Amino acid sequence: MTQGRSVNRGPGRILGVLGHPVAHSASPAMHNAAFAAQGMHALYGVFDVAPEQLPQAVAGIRALGLCGVNVTIPHKEAVMAYLDEVAPTARQVGAVNTIVNRGGRLIGYNTDGWGFLISLEERGVRVAGRKVVLLGAGGAARAIALHLAMAGVAGLTIINRSRARAEFLVADLARANQPVAAAVAEPGSEEAAAALAEARLVVNCTPLGMAPDVEQTPLDDLSMLPADAVVYDTIYRPLETRLLRTARQRGLLTINGLAMLVHQGACSWEYWFGRRGPVDVMRAAALAALEEAP
Repeated sequence: MTQGRSVNRGPGRILGVLGHPVAHSASPAMHNAAFAAQGMHALYGVFDVAPEQLPQAVAGIRALGLCGVNVTIPHKEAVMAYLDEVAPTARQVGAVNTIVNRGGRLIGYNTDGWGFLISLEERGVRVAGRKVVLLGAGGAARAIALHLAMAGVAGLTIINRSRARAEFLVADLARANQPVAAAVAEPGSEEAAAALAEARLVVNCTPLGMAPDVEQTPLDDLSMLPADAVVYDTIYRPLETRLLRTARQRGLLTINGLAMLVHQGACSWEYWFGRRGPVDVMRAAALAALEEAP
């Protein structure tokens, strides 16, 4: 990835996360702890921005001289229209989660897929040559699918209630010149069962299982998964979803969404400050914030 460089090199730098709602975000605790550990005069806050206020909020980044921001639900796609430049990978994904302010010029990047791959490598999981099942076809799935294709997976099956949306994602991978054997299936279908029986990595990119609906799950039965399959849930509230609990009880390696949250945040630092964020500090702070949350 190309390293970014913040233009705001003064004694104070202000950053934050744009979303709606966003008060629950663990990002402020994570980044502010990292700033303190690095001896940086910087502050990271939350900016709750309703969709109709997004154009003014983006203009405010320029007007107030913010160093940069992260972008979360529901603005990752819509924000692209108000930026001066969107990096190629973010354009391919169709979503931005990191904005850098370079002298009033706003540039959008996406670190979700990058952070996802790093979080797997951290656990000793190499995706090259694996057959993968993605549950869902939304923004997170798009970033993850693109990076999985770039990493050389053996095959990718997208299981989604809307077959048309899954097929659109597969077509996007082809347009991005990322050749991968990709297929789509509907939940509960024979195609889905066959894909799961060969999957060595299953990634939940749906909100099923997220608090407060913690008893929901995108997969009721994991008995068909291979014994060496890895189950990854992008949800981090709760830290162990029903899906992960079921997978752990079957003896499978599980990874929760905190890993992706931390690493995508650390990768944002590459664009803001030209260096990776301190992962251990960020993980501890994010975990503490999640454990303290009601």
